Amino acid sequence: MQPYYWASHHGNFGDDLNLWLWDYLLPGFRDVHADTMLVGVGTVLNPVLLPPGQKKLVIGSGYGYGEAPDINDPEWDVRCVRGPLTAAKLGLPLDRGITDPAALIPDMPEFQNLPKIHKKTFVPHWESAEFGMWQSVCEPAGLTWLDPRGEAKSVIRAIAQSEMIVAESMHGAILADAFRVPWIAVSTSRSINNFKWNDWAQSVGATYNPHFVPVSTRAEAVAKKTKFWGMSFDGGGGQQPAHLEPASADASVMTRTSAPTAPAQSGLRGMAKQVLAAPSILALWQASRTEPQLSPDAMLQDKKQRFRAVLDEIRRDYF
Repeated sequence: MQPYYWASHHGNFGDDLNLWLWDYLLPGFRDVHADTMLVGVGTVLNPVLLPPGQKKLVIGSGYGYGEAPDINDPEWDVRCVRGPLTAAKLGLPLDRGITDPAALIPDMPEFQNLPKIHKKTFVPHWESAEFGMWQSVCEPAGLTWLDPRGEAKSVIRAIAQSEMIVAESMHGAILADAFRVPWIAVSTSRSINNFKWNDWAQSVGATYNPHFVPVSTRAEAVAKKTKFWGMSFDGGGGQQPAHLEPASADASVMTRTSAPTAPAQSGLRGMAKQVLAAPSILALWQASRTEPQLSPDAMLQDKKQRFRAVLDEIRRDYF
């Protein structure tokens, strides 16, 4: 059995953790049922992504894009999905929408008893990291920058070692909640598909009500088909995103008690970009000072216990 893995050119820790999580949750799964694909973490329940004609064992995956698959076909063995919205979409009982498998990562020995070294950390969506200048935005906003395109275990450790997470990345919030790190949701697009966020949030008794933060660059606006300084980039006119160098993940924590100010930039172009990103800096700073949330302890523990029971059933049936 092999896990389904959506390999992106840019990297995304929420997808990449499929490469090792299942070896912890189901040791030896790679040695049984070579004809079966394990479909786990991710918004991947889409017939375009998953190959037809192959047995698929679904454990905690989510729906969110395109057509929902017909799981009545014998090639589907759906044991649980990410949340109640996915369960309803697939025609399953709502209690089959347990939670995201990443909720069990804090149980892994290598992620336990990690010291806190960051105050407030921002985890953007990979698209924001790809086209925006969020590392430069984080510094004056008083946050640590965490690139979601980094190596998955390093990203997860940084989340666990933070005192609070500001998350545009859904798995940034999922991992924060699992590690009992209070989190705040933000969004840089008013047209975001919030189905998957609400699916997970409802599974653990949390709420998704993101604070809006404007995009940080023109290139990001083009990529997201949104506005930047009042100018619309909705896809018309054939504009292409400008090339941006990948941001590094080594920004330091900067705590502030007053409104943020832009740091000095080298060169006129850098200074101009920083001025244009001022609305992003202010909005992110304001969002990071709102009340964070956590799902109820008892509900999260109940969902983890139910997920482990599903894993026990899979071991009996497949091993």
